Formats: sequence, C-alpha cells, structure tokens
Amino acid sequence: MAKFLAPVIQDNPSGWGPCAVPDKFKDMPYQPFSKGDRLGKVADWTGATYQDKRYTNKYSSQFGGGSQYAYFHEEDETSFQLVDTAKTQKTAYQRNRLRFAQRNLRRDKDRRNVAQFNMQTLPKSAKQKERDRMRLQKKFQKQFGVRQKWDQKSQLKPRDSSVEVRSDWEVKEEMDFPRLMKMRYMEVADPLDIECCGALEYYDKAFDRITTRNEKQLKSIKRIFHTVTTTDDPVIRKLAKTQGNVFATDAILATLMCCTRSVNSWDIIVQRVGNKLFFDKRDNSDFDLLTVSETANEPPQDEGNSFNSPRNLAMEATYINHNFSQQCLKMGGERHKFPNPNPFVEEDMDKNEVASVAYRYVSRYHVKDSARHVILGTQQFKPNEFASQINLSMENAWGILRCVIDICRKLDEGKYLILKDPNKQVIRIYSLPDGTFSSDEDEDEEEDEEDEEDEDEEN
Repeated sequence: MAKFLAPVIQDNPSGWGPCAVPDKFKDMPYQPFSKGDRLGKVADWTGATYQDKRYTNKYSSQFGGGSQYAYFHEEDETSFQLVDTAKTQKTAYQRNRLRFAQRNLRRDKDRRNVAQFNMQTLPKSAKQKERDRMRLQKKFQKQFGVRQKWDQKSQLKPRDSSVEVRSDWEVKEEMDFPRLMKMRYMEVADPLDIECCGALEYYDKAFDRITTRNEKQLKSIKRIFHTVTTTDDPVIRKLAKTQGNVFATDAILATLMCCTRSVNSWDIIVQRVGNKLFFDKRDNSDFDLLTVSETANEPPQDEGNSFNSPRNLAMEATYINHNFSQQCLKMGGERHKFPNPNPFVEEDMDKNEVASVAYRYVSRYHVKDSARHVILGTQQFKPNEFASQINLSMENAWGILRCVIDICRKLDEGKYLILKDPNKQVIRIYSLPDGTFSSDEDEDEEEDEEDEEDEDEEN
C-alpha cells in the first residue's frame, strides 16, 4: 500500500523563504532572463530597431537587459594613447544639419505632391479654379509679408552695436531699409573736379599676367595711409569757407549710399553749423576696416582672439588692400602730378587710377597663417559696369543720400549720430548732447601728454 512521505520543510521563524542556499547556487547573481534571449551577445541591434522612443519598451523584451553574464573584452594598456578631447566649434551647417535634413524631406514631399497633381487629368473648369486659388495665395503672401523660402537663413546670434547708445540720446528719425530701397533721384549732373592735389604712381601691368599657376608673394609696404575724417581734411576746410553746404569723404558717402546692403552696425556723426552739414566718422572706430563675408549666408562667427573672428578678418583684409595697392605700382618711377601739391606732410598714394578700379584675388599662404599671403590674379572693372553687375542702382543710391541730407537739413543746429541698428534693417538718427565724443578725446590727449612728460622725466 502506497504511503505519503512528508517532505523536509525548512522552518524560518524570522522571515519567509529558505534559511540556507545550496552550495551550487551560492554567490550566483540573479538576473531575469528568458529562454529566447541569448546571454552575453556579441552584438545587439535591438536598441536601434525603434528610433521612435514611444515603441522602445512596447515591443522589446525586458529580459537579458543586465550585464551580469555579458563578456567584456579588456583592452591592452600598451595600446593606450592620449587624444585631444577639446570640443571644436561646429560650423553653422553642422549645428543645423537636422533642420537641413527635415527641410530637404519637406521639399521632396512637396515636389512629389506637385508632380502627382500635374499628372492628374482635370477638366478645364477645375484647372481654372486651381489657377485662381494659386493667384490668390500669392497675393495673400505678398500682402502680409509671408515668405516661403526654404533657403532663408536666420541670424545665428545678435550682433554688437558699433557704439553704445546712451539713455540721454533722443531718437529724431528712423528709416527702414524697405522705404529707402524705393528712393530714386534722377537729376544728377556730371561731377566736377574742384581741386586735385598730390601725385599718382603708374600701375604695373605685369600684375595682369598673374594667375594661380604663377602666383606672386604679397609684400609688406611701409607707407602711411591718411584716412582722415571730413572736418580734419585741410582741403575741405578751405573749401567750406567759400563754397558748398554739404561735406563728406568718399568712404562716408559710399556707406550712406549703399546702406541698404550693409549688415553690420556702423555710425556717422553729423554736425550742422549754420546752413552747412558735415558728415564725420568717430576717432578710433572700425569705420575704415574692410569687412569680410558680411553679406554671406554663413558669416564668420568665431569669437575672441581667433584669427577668423570678424574683427581680425577685417584687419587682415585692410592690411592686404593697403599692401597690394602699393605693390602693384611702379614705385620710384615717373609719377602723374596734379596741379596742387599734397596737403599732407607725409607722402600719400592713391591705390587705383581715376578711370577704373582694380579687384584682386589674394589667398593665405597657409590656412592658419594670417600674416603671409599670395596674389592669385587681378581683374579690372569700370565703376558703372561693376555696379550693374552687382545689381547696384545708382539712382537709388543718390536717392538715399538725398533723403538723408533733406532729413538732416530739417534738424536744429547741433551734433547728431546716424546709427545702423546691429540686428534690424533700420537706420536711426540720434541727437547728441554737447560734449559727446569730445570728452573722451580730451582725456586721451591728456593721458598721452602725461605719458610723454613721464618719459621726459625718466630720460
């Protein structure tokens, strides 16, 4: 007769479960597992199966998620080497590559939709309705300023103003670029030379034969360039006593006439004395520096002391322009002299002939060397032809200048500042209190005099 044998039960008075663990299971870590999962897989692609995180935990197994039984290959320390882990500054394309990819996907989708729509066979009435709908849509976009440009670049970071606007400055006038671009002035007579001073050296035509195959080293020419402002020019001072009512230098006029093309901030001082207007630039400003890639889709964004920062690139471009303008001349040879002598004490050279302007192509000797350059070629254009090539309307440029002069003529006597907003397409005219931009100059002159006196005492 079969009988029931009671199993041996371990009593645990202080808790539940067995009191002792068998020796074969002692010190063995526990991990939830499934018989369908492999332990210590060499490669696991299940994590990248679902890119959408909403389905990651829904369709994947939770077993085998630990690493207690996984195999790890220990690398040999003899192959250890230090690597540079410093973060390199990403370009604008790398920072926005996901946005670019999404933009391309949307563009391809729109093209497919348009192609599919064109393939459909529609009756004439439906085609006419579709054309009317597209016409109304374009009219709506134009009316409310909607722009659907897939390649429209947004500003990466705010730009700094060329001068800090103080709280006691009052805004007298504000002009936006869309309004200035509509200005036209057609009644412009041919210019007349009132006075010609100095002498010009002749251009060396050997530079026209320079190509990328026979490049030429750019030399450093030690000559003084006088970039004086309007009120410091001795010729303009003499002319202001007898004739004229609006005075400005060529650089200041070019900045005002092409202001709608500018992106960076700049400022010009306007002084009204009686019925005369004087347009000046501030001392110790970056007004005379040549900007680099100012209107590019990806302008330089480096900061600090990097040689590719906007200011360092502008100084490098100005250095190249000054040196090339003197190297391409026949120095020490015959000169074309004007009737009046040079008003400056030092010898000042004009960089181009009167009839044409030369544009040169210069490259760095090495990508990380901003001090050495080579000349790759030269091209010459007449100003009118080059203006039409870059789509610059001279009627609009003269219209902008006439508009600025008319506004300044309506102001009271005093000192004003024309400032281009660093982040908006707007030009503002501020009224400046008495002594603005003059106290700093007096302090600098006093400091220079004190330094000279200290040096004399030491000597």
